[in-house]
Amino acid sequence: VQLQASGGGLVQAGTSLRLSCAQSGSIFSISAVGWYRQAPGKQRELVATITRGSTNYADSVKGRFTISRDNAKNTVYLQMNSLKPEDTAVYYCRLVGRIGPGSSEYDYWGQGTQVTVSS
Repeated sequence: VQLQASGGGLVQAGTSLRLSCAQSGSIFSISAVGWYRQAPGKQRELVATITRGSTNYADSVKGRFTISRDNAKNTVYLQMNSLKPEDTAVYYCRLVGRIGPGSSEYDYWGQGTQVTVSS
């Protein structure tokens, strides 16, 4: 399984971006998908996840960001509205799942896409 993140860029504060994370390769079942971000000099942090159908957001993005998954396209999206300079970071997508019945869970990460928000 490979994850390809895209959609980042340089935008002004108050505007929107949509990140995409395309999954290639087969997987038996998915436990969770999500987006994380890492700003310079900071630890990677959770932005939004979907775990067994339930969504979870960091407090800092609630009401502004929306995570969704298109199962037909094997793609996870992160719609980011009302962007702020503090949203500037490299954004990573993540998938946790099993490759077969009874297998262990595997943790996959995309390569990251840079989001820069100017004031």
